Amino acid sequence: MEKWLSNNFGFSKREYNGLLYLVIIIVVVTFIPYIYQFYFHTKSINEIAEKLAVQKLVLVDRYNKKKYSNTRNEIENSTAKRTVHYFEFNPNTITEKEWQQFGLSYKQAMSIVNYVKKGGKFYKPEDLKRMYTISPEKYEALLPYVAIPKTEQVDKKPAFAYTKKEAVIVEINTADTLELDKIKGVGAAFARRIVKYRERLGGFYNKEQLFEVFGVDTPKFNEIKDQIKIDMAGIAKLNINTVEFDDLKRHPYLTFKQMNAIIQYRKQHGPYKSIADLGKVLILKPETIQKIAPYLSF
Repeated sequence: MEKWLSNNFGFSKREYNGLLYLVIIIVVVTFIPYIYQFYFHTKSINEIAEKLAVQKLVLVDRYNKKKYSNTRNEIENSTAKRTVHYFEFNPNTITEKEWQQFGLSYKQAMSIVNYVKKGGKFYKPEDLKRMYTISPEKYEALLPYVAIPKTEQVDKKPAFAYTKKEAVIVEINTADTLELDKIKGVGAAFARRIVKYRERLGGFYNKEQLFEVFGVDTPKFNEIKDQIKIDMAGIAKLNINTVEFDDLKRHPYLTFKQMNAIIQYRKQHGPYKSIADLGKVLILKPETIQKIAPYLSF
């Protein structure tokens, strides 16, 4: 080809190479639109196919959910339409299958059977009312069929008897939980709460402070007030001129801001000489100073 062009048209080798490159470029430019159209058209078809597939999956999922919902409803409806058969029974001995014959679900039946297995007992027909799984309507339907043997119809005896507490007088600032438990109206848990709050305070200086213990209301206070006495010597005091923030932070009568103000005022103005000097700390109200005074020393 090169010789033919050289002989007939006088093309040099350089001109021949240039012509060859030009032809290649023309061919490439000519076929680019077809290649582009083929590639992106195929991609578009794939995208459309993917979208259709996703839509089909969504439809199938919706269909399955609807199908499962219908199946569940059919099961529940079939359960609700269970044939009810009543017969004379002892609730202390029948099985869950026999309970289900009365129209109760398996879960309801097992709840009653488990109650009996754990030591629960029906002493009289009216005891069925205590079972929350039995509706009032179902209770009325079952009541005529309950037959509890007379040997089982006895009064329930308490698992344990409470020992009656005798009247005592307990010093509240030094008593431990065992001593406080001797007070009529104070149990073990309540005794622990009193001791815990007493430790925060540093001791009680009047009986009315018991109202600050969680669970003490007027009836409770009236019940126990005459069984306690208070020894002021049992109060733990804090030296206001050496106390630090960590020593004050547990006290229930002061906020963190007030504790910080007390310490900062002492650093700026020197030691406190009397309780009256606390009145110069503006953040402290007179009633607050009165409450904390029995716990401070100078």
